[in-house]
Amino acid sequence: MKICCYDDGAPGLIEGGLIYPLSDALAAAGASRAGATMAEVVDALANHPSAATALASARQEEPVALASARLLAPLDHPPAIWAAAANYRAHQAEMIERVGGYDRSKLSSDDLMAELFLKPASSIIGPGGTVILPKIARHVDFECELCAVIGRPARKVPVAQALDWVYGYTMCWDISIRDPWGKGFHNTRNIRKGFDTFCGLGPWIVTRDEIREPQDLHIDVEQNGRNVMHAHTADMINGLRDLIRFLSAALTLQPGTLITTGTPAGVSKLADGDHLKGTIEGIGTMDLKVAAER
Repeated sequence: MKICCYDDGAPGLIEGGLIYPLSDALAAAGASRAGATMAEVVDALANHPSAATALASARQEEPVALASARLLAPLDHPPAIWAAAANYRAHQAEMIERVGGYDRSKLSSDDLMAELFLKPASSIIGPGGTVILPKIARHVDFECELCAVIGRPARKVPVAQALDWVYGYTMCWDISIRDPWGKGFHNTRNIRKGFDTFCGLGPWIVTRDEIREPQDLHIDVEQNGRNVMHAHTADMINGLRDLIRFLSAALTLQPGTLITTGTPAGVSKLADGDHLKGTIEGIGTMDLKVAAER
């Protein structure tokens, strides 16, 4: 099942090239309030006993064609966006070469996960959105990542059962300034990765049941029609289960929380006029445009 946000911010159920509106059906079933945020919609679909009834009712509504709809980011105000850092060995190596990053190869798993950082919701853009390159930036990279959407409150989750707390998956573009503040500085990620337009999400949420194994997915990115990233989620240092275990040991992950799992190698510098196209197996494809700040 695919859940989206479209047109004027309405939640929708995607099936067979059609979008069925969800808002009225969820409200009528008592699963969520009218005008609910997408995080509230995820909570309702994941946890409310009448969710199945609401979905059945939504399928009786008049759909709109997916091809004619304007897709928005599938989550607009998530409770948190947790982002893994340097979670692929090959990306660690390329960052040492590109910007003089420090050697993390001897860090324990938990020590590496302690570098998890937060991206602000204000940085979110959706499919077809435009990344704005700030005037202050001399070097901005894209990063394309598998992102999990938490479905129910998660606290002290055992690693073996961690995926039970996942509602679904989406794609995250973690846009990142390297220069300035990326070399020789500490604790700058929240700023360097937090500018407006620096978090692309989409194109929708694919529910957990449609992804057999999140550590067995291909990631591909084209920049201006040229393949610049071809990777596999099996190469993560800390898999999604461990990330959920680590985070939930420290704090409660609320429904709608995003955990983006780090970028593989193949990141590339962005320039005014660039076009990005990312594909994650089992999830879908999402495009972004790039423009310099005017």
